[in-house]
Amino acid sequence: MSNIRPYRKWKPQFDQSVYIDQSAQLIGNIVIDKDSSIWPMVAARGDVNYIRIGQRTNIQDCSVLHVARHTESAPEGFALIIGDDVTVGHGVIIHACTIGNNCLIGMGATILDGAVLEDSTLIAAGSLVPPGKHLAGGHLWRGSPVKKIRPLSSKDYQLIEDSATQYILLKNEYLATP
Repeated sequence: MSNIRPYRKWKPQFDQSVYIDQSAQLIGNIVIDKDSSIWPMVAARGDVNYIRIGQRTNIQDCSVLHVARHTESAPEGFALIIGDDVTVGHGVIIHACTIGNNCLIGMGATILDGAVLEDSTLIAAGSLVPPGKHLAGGHLWRGSPVKKIRPLSSKDYQLIEDSATQYILLKNEYLATP
């Protein structure tokens, strides 16, 4: 596939159960685990550091995933690590951060270098997570910059689970379509 390209010695790696849309662009040091999906026009560039995407995670249309280079002030740079059962909404920018398991990132959100989202974090659409910000799990975060709004409800936890599950079903339909 010409949309899945090497950079230097690294080439994207993924399980056969992963769906990658033909209009998505994956470059370099990227590893995607089982049952995950990459949707139309996603750009993921693992060139100056690496990207890891967990199981059952979906990266929706027009999202941008990138990393940060090794520098004097950040000797290891910042990789991009996304956990299991994560939903990344349409048009999200995720740059050189760590996202735990069972998170939902609303459409149009931006998460910047060195930010850490603990497990079960819900980011409202259009929110900005500043560089280096550490977000406690089990909460809804909203705003620009984000502020802790409230603890997650049982409906919120169900929304996060349902979103991941629905995208597994959808990617399976796409994989089965000739």
